[in-house]
Amino acid sequence: MAPDPATTIPDPYPLSQALLEAVLADRVSDRFVCELIWRRLGYGPDGAGIWSAGPATGAPWRESFPTAPELIAERPASVALTRSIPKTHKQLLKEQLGFAGYRIGELYPRRTRRATAVSWLLAHLAERGEPLPDSGPLPALLEVPADPVRGHPGDLPIR
Repeated sequence: MAPDPATTIPDPYPLSQALLEAVLADRVSDRFVCELIWRRLGYGPDGAGIWSAGPATGAPWRESFPTAPELIAERPASVALTRSIPKTHKQLLKEQLGFAGYRIGELYPRRTRRATAVSWLLAHLAERGEPLPDSGPLPALLEVPADPVRGHPGDLPIR
């Protein structure tokens, strides 16, 4: 059996408070956010850049999404991610990052799905008993998109 790419490829961006705050602030692409989660769900990239379920991908994800789902752009994937956050960890976004939510004028599906993604990532750490460091490696941060509905160049349309 081939090694699981999700566990054999080093994680270039381990989770940190600074990284998760960049996600919430819309300073990274939707694809980057997806890759943070895909890796932790057990998906791995092939040589063509397609992320597929691997041996470490849980059955519910592997069966519903054999190819890594667009967690920000696609509602069914976002709903599945929300439902996979254990109830005991639903408040980590507020407790660990002090995130009180977006203001009314900032409520766009892309941003609320980013908050869900960060909530899931925090729950992932909590389930493993891993701490959230204050800082760590960051990608080149992007400017906040002028149009938060469309997002960054290359972000897929929200469905």
